[in-house]
Amino acid sequence: MAVTHSVPGLTLTEHEFRIPLDHAAPDGERITVFAREIAEPGGHDRPFLVYLQGGPGQEAPRPTASSPSWLGRALSEYRVLMLDQRGTGRSTPVGTLPGMSAAEQADYLAHFRADSIVRDAEWIRAELGGAKWSVLGQSFGGFCALHYLSTAPEGLREAFLTGGLPPVDRHPDEVYRATYRTLLERNRRYRLRYPGDLDRLRTLLARLDAEDVRLPNGDRLTPRRFRQLGHMLGMSDGAERLHALLERDPDSPAFLHDTAAAAPFSGRNPLYAVIHEASYSDGHVTGWSAERTLPEAYAADGALLTGEHVYPWMFTEYGELAPLREAAELLAAREWPRLYDADRLRECEVPCAAAIYGDDAYVDRDLSEETARLIPTMRPWLTNEYEHDGLRVNGAHVLDRLIALARGKA
Repeated sequence: MAVTHSVPGLTLTEHEFRIPLDHAAPDGERITVFAREIAEPGGHDRPFLVYLQGGPGQEAPRPTASSPSWLGRALSEYRVLMLDQRGTGRSTPVGTLPGMSAAEQADYLAHFRADSIVRDAEWIRAELGGAKWSVLGQSFGGFCALHYLSTAPEGLREAFLTGGLPPVDRHPDEVYRATYRTLLERNRRYRLRYPGDLDRLRTLLARLDAEDVRLPNGDRLTPRRFRQLGHMLGMSDGAERLHALLERDPDSPAFLHDTAAAAPFSGRNPLYAVIHEASYSDGHVTGWSAERTLPEAYAADGALLTGEHVYPWMFTEYGELAPLREAAELLAAREWPRLYDADRLRECEVPCAAAIYGDDAYVDRDLSEETARLIPTMRPWLTNEYEHDGLRVNGAHVLDRLIALARGKA
């Protein structure tokens, strides 16, 4: 049963749906998928815009009248449906799956990619009346939107993608080689902006190698774990946040707590680490792609920072991920189904637009442009005005631009 709340300027309606864990086995285990419908007062008859959150493994934002920054623009002509993608938020959450064997964990986790999320969305669309709706996909949410265009375009009025137009029929190795190239350039820029930080970083990494420094949760802070904070360099304020962290006294509680909070991977969202590489697998075995494609430059310079890259050692050094170590190995060896159908994309009739960020450290620009050329109705917006977080930084402008592009008004 839907539950409705009124908050200043908004009406929020909460929906819970019981959906098969495995859509190929509709009579099998069910999970809950949660969605929050958001409308302006008097806007309850407007068409739906479904927001697909980045990740994988992260729930949709919790809205207020002023947040997220794109919400006001969306509500001017839509109702917004914020979907807690399966396994996140109020949708039957995925933790360390106690009581399951490694094989059972792996089989369970295999149902949390974009293909299952889109099947969930179509299930929900049918339950909410079956009218076509629009989708807004940020980052991994864009991967979900492209799968939607590949497999169920009949459910869509429009599609808007921000920093999330994925490659089609490309091996994950190609993806990670591209993102490493971008990240090496980000390292170079960071060192130019804050030249004093390089000595700080080298001193810190040498100490972490020699001493047993513990994070607040008890995990050892190793050099390679700290180097993962390079993921911050792909965001608009990331260089400044990393600089502020390196300014702190490494013996202070603030440094250790802030380092733990800044880590891209954690036990809060285990799906992010466990199925991250699988999210890029368009019919391939990933085989720990980021580990295998790590550039030689990282061995030559121990102070180079890594980014949104998952490594097998994480499932030992991250205590909260350790219960999924064997399952992660099994998933890395799995041959995944295809996510995208290039032939169907070439026949796409759904109006769509994508913000492609020229220097995106997470989703490669060249591969995104390649995908955009597949889709006759896709209107790409290539810009270096924003980083990967453009929708967060200036969401009203970004969404307004995409709506205009998709409708041929820009």
